[in-house]
Amino acid sequence: MGSNRTIGLLVFAIVLWGANFNLSQPALAELHPLVAAAGRFAIAAAFMLVLALVRGERVPLLRHARSYVPLALVGIAGFNVFFFYGLQTTSPVNGALIQATNPLVTALLAALFLGEKPSLRQMMAFPVALLGVAVVLLGGGASLTLAPGDTLIMAANLCWAAYTVMARRWMPQASGIANTTALMVVGALTLSAAAWVADAPVAVPSGHAAGAVLAMGLCGTVLSYLFYNAALVRLGAGRTALFLNLVPIVAMVIAAATGTPPTLLQLAGGLVTIGAVTLATLPARQSKPA
Repeated sequence: MGSNRTIGLLVFAIVLWGANFNLSQPALAELHPLVAAAGRFAIAAAFMLVLALVRGERVPLLRHARSYVPLALVGIAGFNVFFFYGLQTTSPVNGALIQATNPLVTALLAALFLGEKPSLRQMMAFPVALLGVAVVLLGGGASLTLAPGDTLIMAANLCWAAYTVMARRWMPQASGIANTTALMVVGALTLSAAAWVADAPVAVPSGHAAGAVLAMGLCGTVLSYLFYNAALVRLGAGRTALFLNLVPIVAMVIAAATGTPPTLLQLAGGLVTIGAVTLATLPARQSKPA
């Protein structure tokens, strides 16, 4: 897979991820956070198992359990528990803004544990991209006052940064479908067990809430994880995580599609963010041989 195609699929994954912030609202209006999270990954795991079966892929879950279990505990169970509980008491916009700091956290962890030193261009792009994100959200009238759920979203943010770094080193040498299937199965089992231990109430959701969970399971989970994991292998942890700066831009576009058009400040901030991400991902010039 070429670099341009990898980046294109990564951007598509980020778009699907950004939609999760909005899709979580109708789901949490009717479902317990642990039930919503478990349902999301049960759908994803079932789909991936069928896909692996159709393609004749072997899922080495038992063979690589030492890798899959910690990756799923951090990147799926940990992230989603904090994510769904956090969005009960904070807005999708605030959640997206906090998630936009993930590249900074990931770059720090990658430098500490992987020795991936960010380039000067990436270091310069980080604050510029975050500035663009802040302009987008402030232009929409978002409040930066921390709500109780903001702390939980920060914990989810740290879980995802840790997963990104761990996956770079620990992801087994198997196909993307096999790895994603194994992670989804472990994540679904872990979240279901957590819901059972917490005695979370299970209710029959309406069509609106069920559709939101289904969309998060198939689009915001299956496709996004497949494309994100592929980008981790080909682009590296720090460079891949930089694209998470685009999540608030997705939130702005969704708001526009639902009847809230962006302001000039939001458009300007979006251009700044996209420009910073593009600059950071351009290949470095190679000097011509003498």
